[in-house]
Amino acid sequence: MQDIQKEALVQKMYEEVGRLKMEVGRLKEVTKPVAPDDSIGRLSRMDNIVNNSVNTAALTKAESRLARLEFVLRNIDDPDFGYCMECGAPIPHARLMAMPGATLCVKCAE
Repeated sequence: MQDIQKEALVQKMYEEVGRLKMEVGRLKEVTKPVAPDDSIGRLSRMDNIVNNSVNTAALTKAESRLARLEFVLRNIDDPDFGYCMECGAPIPHARLMAMPGATLCVKCAE
């Protein structure tokens, strides 16, 4: 991988990490439980339960993606970074830009 490609990839990952940190913070705030003695009504409480479930799933997904990106950023200077773990071929730059944590080329991923 060329240095300019690596710089573009690192910049994109840092932007994504910043966005995900903001999203994780927002989702943590909206997934806080509503106290049972807050009178919001039965239907509103049911809506809150459903929304909380959806937001909790989104929070888990965002935290997982954030952890993967932070791992990739810590290991970006590894000599094996950007090479397929199965066949050893270089992973195309476009694939890494779309999926920075990709460890397999398209052929091996299929």
